[in-house]
Amino acid sequence: QVQLVESGGGLVQAGGSLRLSCAASGSIASINAMGWYRQAPGKRRELVAVMPSGGSTNYADSVKGRFTISRDNAKNTVSLQMNSLKPEDTTVYYCNAKLVDGVFRHLEVWGQGTLVTVSS
Repeated sequence: QVQLVESGGGLVQAGGSLRLSCAASGSIASINAMGWYRQAPGKRRELVAVMPSGGSTNYADSVKGRFTISRDNAKNTVSLQMNSLKPEDTTVYYCNAKLVDGVFRHLEVWGQGTLVTVSS
């Protein structure tokens, strides 16, 4: 069973910074991509940033220049450094991984979500 465990959400004032982290554990053969999504109540889950293995990093237009995604492939972790946070960034953030597990199944796995609240 592959799991993603997130940490780092919380409350911050507008203009501040937070760093989200996510670690994948379990029987993993390879990870094709890791990224972050967010979902506000009543809205669809949207991409924030994704880092494919060997591909180009992709960011939502709304976070370009403010957020930075990074991966540690040796540790199967992904982080999201969020700077210049705005109240509209307030929502639940989800870690995502597209991977191949130990029995060579292609899976898409989600974390449990971590709440980011930006006060004005």
